[in-house]
Amino acid sequence: MAEHPHAALVRKGYEAFSRGDMDALRGLMTGDCTHHVPGDHPLAGDYKGVDNVLRFYGQLFAETDGSLRVEIRDLFVDGRGHVVAVHHQTAGRGGRTIDQDSCIVFRVVGDKITDLDECSPNLDEDNAFWA
Repeated sequence: MAEHPHAALVRKGYEAFSRGDMDALRGLMTGDCTHHVPGDHPLAGDYKGVDNVLRFYGQLFAETDGSLRVEIRDLFVDGRGHVVAVHHQTAGRGGRTIDQDSCIVFRVVGDKITDLDECSPNLDEDNAFWA
């Protein structure tokens, strides 16, 4: 059975992110997309517009000296424009490490990602890592 087009789109996004290919990511998102980051740390908040989202991704790599890795565990679609991506993330930063499963809820309109909502299993751990 073929992968749903929305799941395939998100998978392409993860592959581009893992390669650090911001041009490919730009092509997968709408110009006004928003990435919502939960927590109470310097990187938490809403990144509005594809340029701000891509700068945020660059900041993630810079803050972790390129050690940030994400690996898809599962993709779930509803056929109405939502994709839940469960992934495993690891990174090191300032003598601290993070090693956990997490997820992002994607909103897809047409063939582009319009909204990304991160969800964390442990906001306190995220806050400490990114502080």
